[in-house]
Amino acid sequence: MGPVRRFGVYGLLGWCLEVVFTAARGAVTGSGDHRLQGVSYLWMHPIYGAGGLALEAVHRGTQRRPWWARAAGYAATCLVLEYATGWVLRRTTGACPWDYGDRGINIDGLARLDYAPYWAVAGLAAEPVASVLRRVRVEPPRG
Repeated sequence: MGPVRRFGVYGLLGWCLEVVFTAARGAVTGSGDHRLQGVSYLWMHPIYGAGGLALEAVHRGTQRRPWWARAAGYAATCLVLEYATGWVLRRTTGACPWDYGDRGINIDGLARLDYAPYWAVAGLAAEPVASVLRRVRVEPPRG
């Protein structure tokens, strides 16, 4: 599968994982309710799509490294992307859809450093997904 299609798939997977994560976090912390309602934003599809492609690049550069070194690279990449995209959204729209200003260990309210372990696990989990997506062949229908 080419990079444009992988971008689309990563965007959809990220959206789904974010909704599940926010619903589960709300249930565990008591900040949600029994409906397990998760949330996301339309902006997140292209952000997760680009993030998936970025994690592929990190994997290519670190694939011979131990798992913990790859995990650190994934976490750092995700935090940089989260901060950079949040900054761009804040500058262009006047607000960032996520605002961590009063939560966790954050940088300018745009990236939460205490989420680094989650990003590390997400990056390691994405390795086999990326491998499968790169092997998938999509051909136009025969007419």
